[in-house]
Amino acid sequence: MTTSDRLDIPSDRDEASSQTPGAAAVDVVSANRKVVRKATVAGSVGSFVEWYDYGIYGLLVTYLAINIMGEAEAGGLFLTNVGFLVSFVARPFGSVICGYLGDRLGRKSLLAALLVLISAATAAIGLIPSHAVIGVAAPVLLVLLRVLQGFSAGGEVAGAMSFVGEYAPDARRNYMMSFIAVGSFVALMFGSAFSAVLITTLGDDSMTSWAWRVPFLLAVPLGYVGFYIRRRLEETPHFKALREQNTVVRNPLREAFTNRRHLKAIVLTIFLPALNGPGYYLLFVYMPTYLKTSLGEHNFSMLRALTVTAVSLVAIVICIPLMARLSDRIGRKPVLAGSAVAMAAVSYPMFRLIITGEFGLACIGTIVLAIAFSGHAAVVHTMLAEMFPTTVRYSAYSIGFSLSTIIFGGSAPLVMTELIESTGSNLVPAFASIITALITLVTVVFLRETKGQPLAAR
Repeated sequence: MTTSDRLDIPSDRDEASSQTPGAAAVDVVSANRKVVRKATVAGSVGSFVEWYDYGIYGLLVTYLAINIMGEAEAGGLFLTNVGFLVSFVARPFGSVICGYLGDRLGRKSLLAALLVLISAATAAIGLIPSHAVIGVAAPVLLVLLRVLQGFSAGGEVAGAMSFVGEYAPDARRNYMMSFIAVGSFVALMFGSAFSAVLITTLGDDSMTSWAWRVPFLLAVPLGYVGFYIRRRLEETPHFKALREQNTVVRNPLREAFTNRRHLKAIVLTIFLPALNGPGYYLLFVYMPTYLKTSLGEHNFSMLRALTVTAVSLVAIVICIPLMARLSDRIGRKPVLAGSAVAMAAVSYPMFRLIITGEFGLACIGTIVLAIAFSGHAAVVHTMLAEMFPTTVRYSAYSIGFSLSTIIFGGSAPLVMTELIESTGSNLVPAFASIITALITLVTVVFLRETKGQPLAAR
């Protein structure tokens, strides 16, 4: 970093440090506004690419069932949802390996490499021959490519959040980091809109036949853009400070798992994002499939299902930065608790609106759910990043969050499909949302407020 890139933004680092005596710290040369903006853009664009690649699978799951599994009924959807689940099982492996490398070698280059990996895997899904051509090899290839996607995603979330968080000023950290979450939801919105345009212009028959491949192949140019932007940035000020002072931990995994403070934080990292499963994967990734296949006589067409999802995505994209600003003002815990209470309160009545099959009521239901969930989506990752010191932030954060995603999120489409079929109730997602909201709410009680405080170094 050049002299011109050094501190020229107001920071509450000194004030916060005096409020947290004993916190391990290093001398960090903060980036200027321009560099912080570049880091935020890089994190957000990377998040967009990563979660477009990851989310498009859930949006187009019914077309995959037809082409890769050979049918679109429950059996095909079951097998395709298994493909969804295995990617989450692979996430802890990505978390362990990428977290170790990120805490040992740095964040920047690794995050750029992860974009290349997931983009290549996504494009390859669009090139898999159909089940009619190569038989069982088609689903086998799909599962293998989903494993690669899961490995990449396991290292992406904590890495991207750590990257931007370690650039952002203490007083506005949540606001800056919230744009990574915005990027992920914009990616789903873009995927929904792009898929809806293809269905409208080409028709469902063409979509089923060949056009479903197009959104997957789009990963190639998107991945190149994200890789180019990330490669042009420097390492984060916090990690550079560790490296310059020769305090990088030799084995961050051992440090994370042998330190009682870090172990407690990892446990909290597993349970705090419980609401993220139903909130993200059910409301936005699985929702089009749910609307198309789980409402019986009230089933939506895929076009209308994608439109309902897109409307709710617009709502949450608007609300996330607002909730993040509120968190920077009043604290992380009040916003997280308020979001959990709101989700527990509105999930059942809003899903009652959704299952009517009325387009307008479904839009209202998903918009209200999106607004209620926005506080959690805006704050949870900032809270998780602030719980760990720079020495183990990438590895400990990513391992805990990946385990949480397996338990509460990765199995959601598979479990929901099976439970709806076995119970005959299409309100199962509402109950899942209520239960996980209560888990998150209880976990918030055990958290220490981190608003405005400097990131610990070790």
